[in-house]
Amino acid sequence: MKGFGDRLLELRRGAGLTQKQVADALDIHSVTYLHYEKDQREPPLGLVVRMAAFFDVTTDQLLGVDATSKHNEDN
Repeated sequence: MKGFGDRLLELRRGAGLTQKQVADALDIHSVTYLHYEKDQREPPLGLVVRMAAFFDVTTDQLLGVDATSKHNEDN
């Protein structure tokens, strides 16, 4: 299972961007962004939302939430 940092790295590389370009677009320090890609820090929720919008994915996709494993509350 891929971690958050792996998904972030994959999205960035898929977009053909450098860490600095993404960090600048998100208005964060490039070293801070590096920590997110290396799973050394977790971004605040508001930044996760901005990251998802920047990469044009859902927050569930970015966080690796599997829609097929949702708990069925009727059971």
